[in-house]
Amino acid sequence: MLESTAASPNAPHVVAVDDDLSVRQLITSYLLDHDFRVTAVASEKEMRAVLGRDPADLVLLDLRLGGENGLQIARSLREQTKLPIIILTALRDEADRVMGLELGADDYLTKPFSPRELLARIRALLRRAKMHETVAEVVAHVRAYRFEGWELNVRLRRLRAPGGESLTLRNAEFNLLLAFLAAPQRVLTRERLLELSRLHNAEVYDRSVDVLVGRIRRKIEPDPQNPRMIVTERGAGYMFTPGVETLRG
Repeated sequence: MLESTAASPNAPHVVAVDDDLSVRQLITSYLLDHDFRVTAVASEKEMRAVLGRDPADLVLLDLRLGGENGLQIARSLREQTKLPIIILTALRDEADRVMGLELGADDYLTKPFSPRELLARIRALLRRAKMHETVAEVVAHVRAYRFEGWELNVRLRRLRAPGGESLTLRNAEFNLLLAFLAAPQRVLTRERLLELSRLHNAEVYDRSVDVLVGRIRRKIEPDPQNPRMIVTERGAGYMFTPGVETLRG
């Protein structure tokens, strides 16, 4: 186990899980130079021990651990915590990368990787996580949003149409619609929507927002081909145009 102490006691704590000693040393040294606290371990058991005594801000997880299934570890982490997770994979292991993202990882990096890129991705993910916490604090006090006869029950994650029927929303659709309803009549860039809805791996799936907006439009717009509730602001992003009533309590 490798542990480092950053200059600031309030520095973000990254737990890196990789069975390659040279990779652990590289991560520890580089992040320490950029004011992070790092604990680098070789196994899930060591990772659990660290998380049990020293809360982390982010987990960096190699999917190809010797004798252990990194995908199962990622699934378990996501089920038990909201910690941001970046997975490390070999360039050829596309199936593992996709599966890791579907299991709840927030981003990935292929080996061999640039320490500078790793640092940039960690910082970006921590910013998104902090922003999500702020949004979550607001939403925690919101019971539902109403617009144009529709109602989105935040706690039940249920969308009710003006006629009373309930519509099923996938997790990403719910998060994106929630982001719109929390900031109505404001232009939101794709990047901002990705941050607010915490869609996975925005760098790769840079059109995810467009696809999901299309799905939501087909569910709530009278004419999805000529939308009037979620309108496109060319060169800027999207705007949710209706007035929104917020039900609290």
